[in-house]
Amino acid sequence: MTATTTVDALLERYDAVLLDAYGVLVTGDGALPGAPALVGRLTREGRPWYVVTNAASHVPEHLAERFARLGVPVPAERIISSGAMLAHHLVSNGLAGRRCAVLGPAGSADYVRRGGGDVVALEDDFDVLCVCDEAGGDFLADAEAALSGVCRAVDTGRDVTLLLTNPDVIYPTAPGRFGFTAGALALLIQRGLELRYAAPPRFTPLGKPEPVMFRRALELAGTANAVMIGDQRHTDILGAHRAGIDNALVASGVASADAHDDLPAPDWLLAGLS
Repeated sequence: MTATTTVDALLERYDAVLLDAYGVLVTGDGALPGAPALVGRLTREGRPWYVVTNAASHVPEHLAERFARLGVPVPAERIISSGAMLAHHLVSNGLAGRRCAVLGPAGSADYVRRGGGDVVALEDDFDVLCVCDEAGGDFLADAEAALSGVCRAVDTGRDVTLLLTNPDVIYPTAPGRFGFTAGALALLIQRGLELRYAAPPRFTPLGKPEPVMFRRALELAGTANAVMIGDQRHTDILGAHRAGIDNALVASGVASADAHDDLPAPDWLLAGLS
């Protein structure tokens, strides 16, 4: 059975701290209890700490401004986002210059442009579909337009690449309230493709639980003696497990400790950050 611990005990045991954003530090309504104090303490102690987030709706500079408005000061250089992984993926996989349709707000399109992608409308023919965020448009209408665009490509024999920066399906909008994320959009599109084609194109996930974001955090931290604090077992805990990082599941967000017996159990349980 997973042991319950405290923030103080984790800081005695580990040199570096990795934190999820939504459900750990903030919700859409503001800071979660203990989050501002923990960030302040980590900064004062000079301890390596990073926010590892599946947010791909804003570049780090704008994310930092958003977190500050919510009451948690996080410098842009402390943010490792799945959007940054998108830009890197476009460059490293020869997709720079390709026509990219983007589901998400202006910040998501900024990430695509940073990777050399040519941003086009969903109604246009595209080579790459980037599902980044649920905001910035009409959830169902955008999913339908994206599905139709992928089908046009397949039906005319054009290759199409599907990228998903936020595999999360839900997130906490406020204590006890939840919303759908980009992962839910991708599930709708993927299921539609599976019903239409025997061998449909499939999404490549770029955010957590893929280990690349966690490895980048360890590289920046300069130590492998780190703990990841997250609220979702299928992204935060699974991703940390894949990267060989100890992890703690906090009860302030999405997952309950006894959910998802098919996933790795967290190393620690946290009632909260206070």
